[in-house]
Amino acid sequence: MTTHTATVALESSRSTSLALPFLVLTGRAFYAAIFIIAALGHFSPQMVAFAAQQGVPLAPLAVPLSGVIALLGGLSVLTGYHARIGAALLVVFLVPVTLMLHAFWAVQDPMMAQIQQAMFLKNLSMLGGALLIAYFGAGPLSLDSRRTGGHFAAYRHVLPD
Repeated sequence: MTTHTATVALESSRSTSLALPFLVLTGRAFYAAIFIIAALGHFSPQMVAFAAQQGVPLAPLAVPLSGVIALLGGLSVLTGYHARIGAALLVVFLVPVTLMLHAFWAVQDPMMAQIQQAMFLKNLSMLGGALLIAYFGAGPLSLDSRRTGGHFAAYRHVLPD
């Protein structure tokens, strides 16, 4: 390997390693967005009525409470502030919502059953993401990382105090 080739490879490796933490931050933002945006709808009478129709007990209380849980969990994951706890909140949100509101196996209409199966599988994949965050944490460029002096410190020149 020539010196020039080695230098180019090293510079490419550095730029890639500098970009990876921003990919994690972007992934957290994309993942959290659905919880933050959807949480707002949990305070509408239509969402409460839909949940009650699906058999959710105490829907007028459970639906807004689930909105608060989804919002707190989403914001926690987005900012990376106590992200493991935030991910646990998302698990607490996703398990009952997935089982109660997307029970595709109980739907008679084949088209609606297919839609509910897609929603069930979407929630299942989001549950998997929450479990990964609960295990691995927020990663770099997070408030958790900043608190512990982790990978965030290498980016202080890029980010505001």
